[in-house]
Amino acid sequence: MPLQDHMQIISVDDHLIEHPRVFSDRLPAKYLAEGPRIVEDEKGRHIWHFEDKVFPYIGLNAVAGKTPEQYGLEPLRFDDMIPGCYDPVERVKDMDVDGVHAACCFPSFPGFGGRVFLNATDKDLAFASLQAWNDFSIDEWSGSAPGRYVPLALLPIWDIERCVTELKRVAAKGARVVSFPDSPVPLGLPSFHSDHWGPLWDVFEDTGVVVSLHFGSGSFVPGFSASAKMLSPNYRGGEFKSVSARTDGNVKNDDDAPTCTSFVVYATNLMWTASDLVFSGQLQKHPKLKFMLAEGGIGWFPYIRERMDQVWSRHRYYQPIDFDTRPSDLFNKHFWGCYIEDEIGIKNRREIGIDRICVEIDYPHSDSNWPNSRKQIAESLRDVPDDEAHKIVELNARAVLNFPRL
Repeated sequence: MPLQDHMQIISVDDHLIEHPRVFSDRLPAKYLAEGPRIVEDEKGRHIWHFEDKVFPYIGLNAVAGKTPEQYGLEPLRFDDMIPGCYDPVERVKDMDVDGVHAACCFPSFPGFGGRVFLNATDKDLAFASLQAWNDFSIDEWSGSAPGRYVPLALLPIWDIERCVTELKRVAAKGARVVSFPDSPVPLGLPSFHSDHWGPLWDVFEDTGVVVSLHFGSGSFVPGFSASAKMLSPNYRGGEFKSVSARTDGNVKNDDDAPTCTSFVVYATNLMWTASDLVFSGQLQKHPKLKFMLAEGGIGWFPYIRERMDQVWSRHRYYQPIDFDTRPSDLFNKHFWGCYIEDEIGIKNRREIGIDRICVEIDYPHSDSNWPNSRKQIAESLRDVPDDEAHKIVELNARAVLNFPRL
């Protein structure tokens, strides 16, 4: 049956494409020459330059309005995209067509967790650029249509003191969620088990801002025949710097496994992340932390909880882990899941927890069902009672993100 008219869909995982003036409009003059800037290359493509590195927009990042036969990994121009990809006013129009009321929009150029800024040589320039992105995300993108966007921010993850200061700043500006690496370790940062992040977790608790862990934001993406290559300089969390093509036109990566291999098993990233956090000891120290697992699906929730409890019951006695708190209880308290299409998850929704499920649209990426998202979501919830459907499409997101109706 169709969703009831009063149910406003909130997507907890969409994406935006930064327009060319995001940084030039905001950076101090001394940083403009080396700061993020769009350059048209010899082939007429629009390429981000930052310091001495280049970052093309990859085709799969902006396929809204295209058919699967038109998908590809080639770099794009802005006029290859529909305006809703990079213009927040036009995006709202696309959301209206799609039957979606509000969206939380993750970055593109900086990487989902701000990895591009982490890897910069000049960390003062990187911090200024990150603050410019946050101001764009909160003031311009979200500010263009209050109530239609969930304000999202990034953090300078290379500097814990700056992290704390910036989180306080963006929370005061209205940020409701921060995109954080799903694992800091592949980025060369302290693990979730370290107390290094404690001062930051304290501020997340104090402000109520949600930590969103988007798959691939820590740079490692599983699924290829040589997974170690995911840490190579040719791969950036779901985006290839360069690709080659077979004679039949199909894109392949360097170890000859098709890219779709990783798309099939991307949720395993967040299984790893959730287990890491549950056994880190940090959730006991920070009982008000809230984590969303973006683009991870939900069908695996019952299994991983069961497995964590099994391991805990057998192995906790000889390891420095909590003897008393069951891992599944920590998981149930601290984590929210998100799905695009997940029939198994919806069938097991009560086992997962009705209050822990949110929907995502993923516009303008290739998993998105735009412009038929409301129809597709209604179909996925056809056997779900209205009160439960309302929680899944809207009320759970509003509660966890502190994002009331205006």
